[in-house]
Parts: sequence; C-alpha cells; structure tokens
Amino acid sequence: MGKGDKPPPELYYEILHVARDASPQGVRAAYRSLVRQWHPDKHPPESRPEAEARFKAITEAYEALLDQQVNRAAAFAARDGGRRRSSSPADKDHRAAAAAVPGMAARSSEKAGGGAAPCTPAREEPPLPVKKVYSACSNVGRGRRAFAEFSSYVVRKAPPLERRVECTLEELCSGCNKEVRYTRDVVTKNGLITKKEVTQTVRVKPGMRKGAAVTLEGAGDERPGCLTGDAVFVISEKRHKRFKRLGDDLVLRARVPLVSALTGWQLSFRLLGGDKFRYAFRDEVICPGYVKVVKGHGMPVAGGDRGAHGDLMVKFDVVFPENLTDQQRKGLAEILRGCD
Repeated sequence: MGKGDKPPPELYYEILHVARDASPQGVRAAYRSLVRQWHPDKHPPESRPEAEARFKAITEAYEALLDQQVNRAAAFAARDGGRRRSSSPADKDHRAAAAAVPGMAARSSEKAGGGAAPCTPAREEPPLPVKKVYSACSNVGRGRRAFAEFSSYVVRKAPPLERRVECTLEELCSGCNKEVRYTRDVVTKNGLITKKEVTQTVRVKPGMRKGAAVTLEGAGDERPGCLTGDAVFVISEKRHKRFKRLGDDLVLRARVPLVSALTGWQLSFRLLGGDKFRYAFRDEVICPGYVKVVKGHGMPVAGGDRGAHGDLMVKFDVVFPENLTDQQRKGLAEILRGCD
C-alpha cells in the first residue's frame, strides 16, 4: 500500500475478524478481544514489533468501522429533518446501533451539526491500559503505516509442512482414509513456538498416483506474524509383490513352462480389488515376450469418467528347460520340424 493511500474497506473486517454484516455489538466484542490479545505489553521482545503493528491496525480498523456507523446514523438523522416521527422497526434499529457502538451517539450529533470537533469524539476507553495511544484522528499517517505493516503480516504465510503418506496398490485402487500422525509448530499466547502432535485424516481417492498431493489448509506450522501454513500430504506407493503400476495401467509378469506355452495353459490370479481372474490359453501359443492386454482391469482413472479404468497387461516369461537328453532333443526335433 503506497503512502497516502486509503486502506481497502475489506481489510477492516479482516483485521477485526468479523463479517461484513456484523452487528455493532459484534464489532465491539471483536475489538475488545483483539486488543487484549495483541496489547504490546503482553508480548515478549521478539514478537513485540508484530504486536504493536497489529494493535495499531486493530485500533485503526475499529475507528473506521465506527465512522461508518456514525455516517449511517447521521444520514438517517438528516433524512428525518430534525422532526420527531412515529417509531418504526427501522428507527429502532438505527437507535440500537447508535447506542451499541461506543461513542456513536456523540459522533452522530457532531455530524448532524452539534458543533463538536470531528477529531475528538467521545469514545469508550480501550479495555486495557495503553501506554502508547494510536488514533486515526491524532495521526492519520501513522494509522496508514499501521495498515501497511499489518498487511505485510497478513500476506505472508508459513511454509507448507510436507509429510509422506505410504499406500498400498490396493488402497490406491479402492481409495481409503489414512490417519496420519505428525508434529507441527504452534505459537503460544506468549509468542513462543512449541511442538504439538496432531492427527489428521487424509482422504486418498481411487486412482491417485505416486507424487499426488492432498493439501489441508491451515493444518501446518504456525509462525509469529504469519498465516498458518498448510499441511501437504504426498502420496507414496508401496512396492507390490505381483503388480507394477504404469500410470493407469497395471503390469503382471507371469512365468509359464515351455510345454504349457506350447500346448495350452490357464492363467489364474486375484485382481487388486479381490476378484479372481481366469484366462485359458488353448489355441494360442505363448511366445517369449508375449503380452496379453486385458481391457478395463487396471487402476481407476483419477478424475476421469465414472468407472473408467486402465488396462491390465500380462507379460509372459517362458521358462525353458535347462537340460535335455539326447532322446528329448530327437523327439522335439521330429515334432517341431514341420512347424512354420
């Protein structure tokens, strides 16, 4: 924010942690709570600069919201023209708002022509004794600098905290919830950093790949003067004893004896989902390096169409005999001599 620029109105509500439609009572309660929390005298030297910046910004935001309430009350009084009217629900709301916000009644009369100095409104004292007075009326430039300092804290965010979540292929195939226990940094009321052990539930969606990340906002480390960082859980894949994953496809290596590769063989195994898969090779000769592609029996396609799956590729390793007798060699030669 440049020198002399007016802070954006949205920042007032962000600083006080209130909604834009907050009632005057809600604004006042939020102000009192934050003043107690960020009073500079309650912070150690290392976090006092941040506390002072926030304290000044909180005061400035409260002043600004108070001015808005006063302006609305003054506009209402101007429309009324100084005449008494019958009480309506809208009238009561305006009077209640004026009574609820500290100093609003006095400021309403000032803006309606009461003659009081605009920079010396009657206002409720802060809940705690303040050694340094920060007022928008007494020093507008200081208030703007307070917003600039506060904004520098708001836009900063603690670095993300990364943790690995190890999953089996079965878990990645069907999806699961993983309870992850980890340690994060938290800031105490005194501005000190301490360690805290927490547990978060990480939702692993079907078909997620190795290296995919699940981010939980605000579940990471805290740092003084920063927004709480995120917790990033990176998916890791355990090695499977039978299957290997290639993207959305699965690869299964099968060893078949030479005699079965030539005369017929039946393949049987369980898929990752638990179903049993059978396939019979009766009229097919399984050659070395032969690959059988089974459509739609691979991994679920994350983010794809409902029910979309990759393929299962069965790669065959034909096991040749290590030794043959002379009679076996002669017999094979006679059998295979006529084959193309």
